Amino acid sequence: MIITIGGVAGSGTTTASKILSDKMGIPYISAGDIFRQMASENDMDILQFSEYAEDNVEVDQAIDQRQAEIASQNEDLIVEGRLSAYFIDADLKVCFNAPLDVRAERISQREGKPLSIVKKEIIQRGESEAKRYREIHHINIKNLDIYDLIINTHSFPPESIANIILKTAQELKI
Repeated sequence: MIITIGGVAGSGTTTASKILSDKMGIPYISAGDIFRQMASENDMDILQFSEYAEDNVEVDQAIDQRQAEIASQNEDLIVEGRLSAYFIDADLKVCFNAPLDVRAERISQREGKPLSIVKKEIIQRGESEAKRYREIHHINIKNLDIYDLIINTHSFPPESIANIILKTAQELKI
C-alpha cells in the first residue's frame, strides 16, 4: 500500500509518518530528506540550497520526480511531502491541518525560535508555497479534493493520528 501524507508546516506530517512507518513495518520517505540529499549533492548546506531553490523551479520539480520514482519502485511505502498526493499514485492520500497558533508553538519549540517570529515565517512560507505551487504545477494548495482523509492534528496526539491512518488503511485493504 502506498500512502501519502501532506500538510501545512507544523502540522505533524514527519512525526506521524515515522510512527506509522514503525506500526506498519514499511519504509517512509520525505520531501525534506530528498531536499537535504539534493543540497548535499550540490555541495551546499540547507540554507544555501533553499536560496538557490527560490530561483530555480527545477529543484521543486526534481523533488516531486524523485518521490514519484521511489514510490513507483515500491509496493508499500509512506511518502511524506506537501505535494506528494499530486504526484504519487497512492492508495490513500492523507492531509494534515492544525490551527496556526498550534503549528507555530510546535515549530517554536522544535527550532527554539520566538513564537511571534515563527508565526510570521509560517504565514510568509505558506503564501510563498501557494504561489510557487500555482505557478510551477498549476495547483491550488487550498483545494483539498484530492485527499481521502483530512485530519486536524491538534485534536489528537501523534500516536492516535497514526492509528487513525492505520485503521483507514486496513479498511481499504478489505
